[in-house]
Amino acid sequence: MAMGDPSWDLYRTFLAVLREGSLSAAARHLGLAQPTVGRHVDALEQAVGQQLFTRSLHGLMPTPAALELGPYAETLQATASALLRAASASVAEVAGTVRVTASEVIGVEVLPPILAALQETHPGLTIEIVLSNAVEDLLRRDADIAVRMVAPMQEALVAQRVGFVPLGLHARRDYLERHGVPRTPADLERHRLIGFDRETAIVRRFMAGAAAQGLAGFTRARFALRTDNDLAQLALIRAGAGIGFCQLAVARRSPELVRILPEVNGLVLDTWVAMHENLRRAPRCRVVFDALVAGLRRHVTAGEDNAAGEAG
Repeated sequence: MAMGDPSWDLYRTFLAVLREGSLSAAARHLGLAQPTVGRHVDALEQAVGQQLFTRSLHGLMPTPAALELGPYAETLQATASALLRAASASVAEVAGTVRVTASEVIGVEVLPPILAALQETHPGLTIEIVLSNAVEDLLRRDADIAVRMVAPMQEALVAQRVGFVPLGLHARRDYLERHGVPRTPADLERHRLIGFDRETAIVRRFMAGAAAQGLAGFTRARFALRTDNDLAQLALIRAGAGIGFCQLAVARRSPELVRILPEVNGLVLDTWVAMHENLRRAPRCRVVFDALVAGLRRHVTAGEDNAAGEAG
């Protein structure tokens, strides 16, 4: 059967069913009636000439054809969202919608005051924030601007290095009063350590850096508390659950936190701000980009000052 020309509504519904796993859940997500969702799926199947879902005890299961179409539908959704953000912009003033993606800790601990000050200056801005440690695809327009803790590898991006965010091992003061202060890396064997659960490529690079700084024993097998959520790790450190890594500038905001072994854990995160080069002339994106660079540089400087003070 020849390919038809389905409307975006059909792909949007298809993507919702693919993600939600049932017609009813997709209908709730989209704010549509369930029969409407069913008709959309039927229409798209007719247009592409293939069955996209099969019914099972667990809901609707995607067929191989649906799984193949999924990434293209996601690209359509990202493009449609980017189009609406561009359409929201004002030519005469800094206004409109800008979508920013950042890591969980940066998004929760660092960006709020930067964005609050930005909107005081430019009240016409609307900021969408996506918090994820995954690298969002700026070329596909999943976001307009990204704060990344690795150097961007994609071409067609405007990228500016902010600096190196220093990290260190920390524990709450009362935890150390109960269990003692580690004086050497070997002393960590007697402590509850907080760290990752799954070993990803980023984690492997991090652990290689830790080993180079004399912390080869800081491994998954030694972690008493394991989570891949960086905010959860930070919360556990602040709660006095054990010893773990966090950014120096973030730790200094909590007077009860004490840095451990400052002489041997000089780990850093290479921090960048990036956006698609097509957005460099969009006033709303340029203003947000510049504000993020300036604010994050202050964050980097705060961490460096903290490290210098401890070294002194």
